[in-house]
Amino acid sequence: MNRDQFWLTDEQFSKIEPHLPTNTRGKRRVDDRRVISGIVQVLKSGGRWIDAPQEYGPRKTLYNRFVRWAEKGVWTALFQALAQAGGPPAEVLIDSSAVKAHRSAAGGKGGRKNQAVGRSRGGRTTKIHALTDALCRPLAFILSGGHVADCTAGAALLTQLPVCDILHADKGYDANAIRRQVEDRGAMPNIPPKASRKWKNCFSPVLYRNRNAIERMFCRLKDFRRVATRYDRSAANFLAAVHIAATVSYWL
Repeated sequence: MNRDQFWLTDEQFSKIEPHLPTNTRGKRRVDDRRVISGIVQVLKSGGRWIDAPQEYGPRKTLYNRFVRWAEKGVWTALFQALAQAGGPPAEVLIDSSAVKAHRSAAGGKGGRKNQAVGRSRGGRTTKIHALTDALCRPLAFILSGGHVADCTAGAALLTQLPVCDILHADKGYDANAIRRQVEDRGAMPNIPPKASRKWKNCFSPVLYRNRNAIERMFCRLKDFRRVATRYDRSAANFLAAVHIAATVSYWL
């Protein structure tokens, strides 16, 4: 086994295996551990699927498994099952990070808007919006075009906010609607007020000091080169890549 290649350990695969599909028809699936390891290797290396090492088996099998399970929501369900196993966090953080969309990500069916590709100062980009706990561990993701404001996408992401005491966010989320949404879910929004606010909301700089945990989470996710740069035309495929990277990095 090549030390420079990624392979799931026995312990890691034992956490994944109970959440894999079992209602398959026809021929028996190729070894799940080998195929999933190959998919992770491609995401980490940033290479083309056709360039995957031969040790992982047929390249077409890796690609087909990744795409089919992305369409069925298997990767998302796997991530959510492992992320929820740790119980509700006391503190939750929200933020976003933009990634460059490669030219191969153009032309997805449904138009650029539906495939979460937009134009911003950095060119054609996609934003990854995330919730994490105070230990950097991601809890939920959604995608948007790079031009979409954080507070706009944040409202959609907060529908997945778990039970918690405090939500930390930066000034980009300082909107009355966001604050009310957080409070309606039983949490306290700890958001620094914008300078233009006449009435400054309650804010704790001491609690806010650890908000960089979510920045560190994004940095670790972007060690996966197919997350740091978007090559997938389909938003579902790119979101699946994000969920796989988050699962391997934090929940295995």
